[in-house]
Amino acid sequence: MSRQFDHLADIEVFLIVAEKLSISAAAIYLATTPSVISRTITRLEKKLGIQFFRRTTRHLSLTEAGQLYYEKMQHAFQLIDHAERTIQGEQLQISGKIKLSVPTTYGHYRLPELLQKFLFQYPDIQIEISISNRNVDLIAEGFDLAIRQGQLPNSTLVARPLELAPLQLVASPDYLKRMGVPKTAEDLNHHQCIAFELPSTGKVTPWFLKNGDNEIQWIPTNRILVKEDILGVVSLAENGLGICQSYEFIVNEKIRQGKLQPLLETYAGHTRPFSLLYAQHKHMSSATRAFIDFLCSTDHKETHEH
Repeated sequence: MSRQFDHLADIEVFLIVAEKLSISAAAIYLATTPSVISRTITRLEKKLGIQFFRRTTRHLSLTEAGQLYYEKMQHAFQLIDHAERTIQGEQLQISGKIKLSVPTTYGHYRLPELLQKFLFQYPDIQIEISISNRNVDLIAEGFDLAIRQGQLPNSTLVARPLELAPLQLVASPDYLKRMGVPKTAEDLNHHQCIAFELPSTGKVTPWFLKNGDNEIQWIPTNRILVKEDILGVVSLAENGLGICQSYEFIVNEKIRQGKLQPLLETYAGHTRPFSLLYAQHKHMSSATRAFIDFLCSTDHKETHEH
């Protein structure tokens, strides 16, 4: 009896090339040579009678048929992976290393508690964390996962929602004693607002306010402009230098301690999303899959909502 799917190894190579859109990058990833990768792709194209890629001297892109085959095979290998993990059950202890990129807000105020729970559940998993507001290139830089805040650009990455984090305007009691408490959004024009410049655009990040059903984006007049580290706006506000906007999960404890005071609460209610990003392919490790399942679980989301 002949094997119907004796070309599965070739399909795995195709998935890597389709993900990286580079023969040489796929060769490096699979520890082989570009010529071996090219022969594999040609063999698979000949078997199926279709062309997967448009090739130029500098660029590789998927044809319409190649894109369709990529999506179908990606799903097929996910099913195989799921079946294997299901049949293995909990008898095998998951191990491995995860390379994760997170912004400073999440890295300092959300991730520690999550990692404590996750690593207690999976003691044989190691995690390498890059805490930075730089948008890393997951595939080129070898990251398994990234957590990102705000609206995400269109990309080939999978985006899984983690939470909608409420925003809050705050200032120190000392500052408010000196400068007075703003009563309306218009009053902010007469206060010392601590602005943040978004590294990716070089533009000042707007403050997000909500007036009833109306969403307001207000650009703070920046006598003080913070760059690179967004947590700096909170530190400066805490020390009496002005008003800032940050996530509730960052400032709530400082409010309870009396170091900061919430402002313009009638304009509160705006949220910003945090999402988990990753490249979906067959070669995702069991450790990475376990972390994705953990972060996106219903129980985890409910603890953040309360």
